[in-house]
Amino acid sequence: MDYDVIIIGAGPGGIFAAYELVNKRPGLRIAVFESGNELAKRRCPIDGKRIKSCINCKHCSIMSGFGGAGAFSDGKYNITNEFGGTLYEYIGKAQATELMEYVDAINLAHGGQGTKLYSTTSTAIRTMCMQNKLNLLNASVRHLGTDINRVVLNNLYEGLRSRVDFRFLTPVEHIEVLEEGYLVRTASESHTCKKCIVSVGRSGSKWMERVCHELDIETESNRVDIGVRVELPAELFAHLTDELYESKIVYRTNKFEDKVRTFCMNPRGSVVSENTNGIITVNGHSYEDPARQTNNTNFALLVSKHFSEPFKDSNGYGESIARLSNMLGGGIIVQRFGDLIRGRRSTHNRIDESFVVPTLTAEPGDLSLVLPKRIMDGIIEMIYALDKIAPGTANDDTLLYGVEVKFYNMQVRLNENLESRYPGLYIIGDGSGVTHSLSHASASGVFVARDILETCNE
Repeated sequence: MDYDVIIIGAGPGGIFAAYELVNKRPGLRIAVFESGNELAKRRCPIDGKRIKSCINCKHCSIMSGFGGAGAFSDGKYNITNEFGGTLYEYIGKAQATELMEYVDAINLAHGGQGTKLYSTTSTAIRTMCMQNKLNLLNASVRHLGTDINRVVLNNLYEGLRSRVDFRFLTPVEHIEVLEEGYLVRTASESHTCKKCIVSVGRSGSKWMERVCHELDIETESNRVDIGVRVELPAELFAHLTDELYESKIVYRTNKFEDKVRTFCMNPRGSVVSENTNGIITVNGHSYEDPARQTNNTNFALLVSKHFSEPFKDSNGYGESIARLSNMLGGGIIVQRFGDLIRGRRSTHNRIDESFVVPTLTAEPGDLSLVLPKRIMDGIIEMIYALDKIAPGTANDDTLLYGVEVKFYNMQVRLNENLESRYPGLYIIGDGSGVTHSLSHASASGVFVARDILETCNE
């Protein structure tokens, strides 16, 4: 065999799997194949001046490369089993929490020291939410910030690069099952390994679906989250973000009893665009460095949709909505909340006169022409509900960017060791459909590395 372990994908799952393997067994021959670039070469060309919107790079630096899609996120590691994935269903809640805490300790040792750990324990905000038909989920949150997150990733890479064979800009095309091991094919070469870890993230959803079909690995339809990103003055949410940093709040709508939730809260952050398989969607970042902070806070409001019979393609549904938004706005659409509830589109003049200065250059438009009425009604209800605990949320000048879509991979049938039907072929991270967060994906990488090490001892 060319390698003991080949890891496909250098996102959080792949990174922490490699870290655990080389630190516990330095003699192992490990290769990591990554479709994107190394961290230092990951640069999005959008500068807001010369290039204002996505130009569809061959390898999206926001979505792929060392660190995965989380490299330019705001670096929030949520230590909880209440959201972020269902890893605990495979390995138990106690072990899942222990692994997330282990990942947190590694991040602190690689440049994250001094960052704050927030907690919802014993907060009066929970009571305030319950009094207004809102549910605050339990979590401890380590916020690294986009800047410190990059420092941590760079330090991890520097510690791994001499002990792991990294192959950047080398997407894997096929995996073949051998009698004892696996063969991994790229466009120009192939390599064999005893064990294979697949950790391709959300951006690898189409590839993962194809590989599962080729290898006859059973999958199940997963959900898709669809909504908008809200941007408003930071002062309005300061009483929440100063204490909790990120508050995961869930609301059940009156008419349909759909659940709407806040997601990826970025105090004094920036709204950004990202490219997922050619589809432009919106996201948010925030920084630990005060010099890079803004006057605004942004967060997503998402509604989950899961389809089973006769239509099963949840991601396809989300893609169709995102493509409609791209078609109407040429990319991201922005709309004032006041314009939305008055049934009119926003214009450049109305955005320019707004008291909230947008942090992302986007095309003013009408999101009600993009999002289905049921989803839009739920988002509007949620904004009015949040206005009760954070007065000013429903102000006319609150900005809504669309669309935000969180694609989840088809959930792959795995055993309690996160192995597929083939022994030694592990599928982890967001690419498995099991995890949906940095902390859960990282923990899954550590878990399978330890399982491989135990197997090597036998």
